[in-house]
Amino acid sequence: MSRTDLKIVIIGRNGQLASEANRHFQGLGEIVCIGRPEFDLLDIDKMRVELRRIKPSVVVNTAAYTAVDQAESEPEAAMKINSAAPESMAEEAKQLGALFITYSTDYVFDGTSTSSYQETDVTAPLNVYGVSKLRGERAVSAVGGSYLIFRTSWVYGVRSKNFLNTILKIAAERKELRVVDDQIGAPTWSRALATATRNIIEQLMAKSSSAKIPIAEALGDRRGIYHMTAAGTVSWYGFASAIVEEMRKRGLSEGTLARVTPVPSSQYPTPAARPHNSRLSNEKLNSTFGVALPSWRESLSAVFDELSTSRI
Repeated sequence: MSRTDLKIVIIGRNGQLASEANRHFQGLGEIVCIGRPEFDLLDIDKMRVELRRIKPSVVVNTAAYTAVDQAESEPEAAMKINSAAPESMAEEAKQLGALFITYSTDYVFDGTSTSSYQETDVTAPLNVYGVSKLRGERAVSAVGGSYLIFRTSWVYGVRSKNFLNTILKIAAERKELRVVDDQIGAPTWSRALATATRNIIEQLMAKSSSAKIPIAEALGDRRGIYHMTAAGTVSWYGFASAIVEEMRKRGLSEGTLARVTPVPSSQYPTPAARPHNSRLSNEKLNSTFGVALPSWRESLSAVFDELSTSRI
């Protein structure tokens, strides 16, 4: 489905999710991918002017301050980028009559629950990053308009700095990798996020066309927060082990690969505390939009298919 009258702005440009969205949104309409230096989330006024100039039908914000540990010493920057900037984007989108989509995190929860978190569960972030994302959620919700907030977790891909690329590098350099085994979540491929987001935009486009209403109005009472993660869960240790297993199976390293050893979080102290349980329930996303992401293991295999092909 393509609409010549539809203009989708993707904010983030060089980020791992923005690059996947830019690639996989093609064919929906006019795609405009923007980022620094002309679109700087620390320059709110300039950002507003740019959105008014472009006049999008859909605004997809993939940009964020994601340096979790660094945020502890840079709280003002984290709050501005993760809270003030999305709030301003939501305000501009509302004024333009545009649909606004942004992404949040499992870190809005404290991880003490023994089950998967629902969207309605009490939030209690443990670190500055989580607080900044939660404030962003609340600010966007307070603006109103047509908005979707997708909470996700442990995002990775073949581009940018992330857990996958870190393990790919150091597994061939070290004899042992000590990885925490008491933090559980769902590693989520950036491409799976982009594909799921496209699916929802397509649904809204179809309703918009059939009802002859703007795409923002097609969302109706479905606006709000949704969890969007890969199916299944694993610990960071389990994820690292799976990555090394794929490297070994596909011959992506000429030397001996590191042994992966599980350790408790207490043996790997970090400036920012992490939740032990980051499991998010995707039931609401599936029941509302019929969208379900592949399992984390299936996605990881697909990533390695791509990596193996690129090295041939």
